[in-house]
Amino acid sequence: MKTKYVLISIAVIVLLGFAYWAISPLFRNIRADDALPQAAKDTEMQETAQINTPVSNPPNIPPIATSPITENLSAAVIGTVGHPASGTVRIVSADGKNYVRYENYKTINGPDIYVYLAKDLDAQEFVNLGKVKATEGNINYEIPSDVNPDDYPYVLTWCKIFGVLFNSAKLQ
Repeated sequence: MKTKYVLISIAVIVLLGFAYWAISPLFRNIRADDALPQAAKDTEMQETAQINTPVSNPPNIPPIATSPITENLSAAVIGTVGHPASGTVRIVSADGKNYVRYENYKTINGPDIYVYLAKDLDAQEFVNLGKVKATEGNINYEIPSDVNPDDYPYVLTWCKIFGVLFNSAKLQ
């Protein structure tokens, strides 16, 4: 009889531990404000300056140096039922590297959530960019150099342990 109570007590402790692990992240928001990668920031500043520069430069002011402008794909973040989200996602190129960049991002936290580049919303074929760094703000995730972002039209926030999509953005 005593063994039965010990086993029940152990089962309750394990269940409470799992429940805490699974539910407690929902109450923790993490804010980040990663800087835009420098080369991408320089390109954006040049684009703005080119738009605001008169057709003929005044004397004594050198023309703005131009560099090839990479067209960055961007899309709105779409939440799922029970996992609201907002913000935008875009691909940013800087210093020969590509990044997934969340801007003005907001979502709920959860256990074991990751950012994926994926070919579909079910994450059948994906590239894992790492654990979610924050649930709010501007966040960069480096894309491995051997991955072509054009091959992966979706950016997903995915709960690995439960196989659940938290939110997505379709870049193409």
